[in-house]
Amino acid sequence: MIISPCISICKMDPKTGYCYGCARNNEEKINWKDDKISNEWKENNIKEIMERMTDSQLKNFRESYDFKKKNGISLIKFKKNEQK
Repeated sequence: MIISPCISICKMDPKTGYCYGCARNNEEKINWKDDKISNEWKENNIKEIMERMTDSQLKNFRESYDFKKKNGISLIKFKKNEQK
């Protein structure tokens, strides 16, 4: 199973149409929820979104996505839960 690239920064850039957090567009987000979408498509999509990120965005994404893959929760959600 491939973990969704959502890192809980769900706000769209009005100029590009990409999410500030994961750099996906709305169609890509919908595809990720489709049970018929292959793991190959998901792997390719992760490569594509990482290529469209700025350097600082990519650094933050990698840190949060790696945390999410290891812990099952995005870094942002984890930090919010810790503050409670």
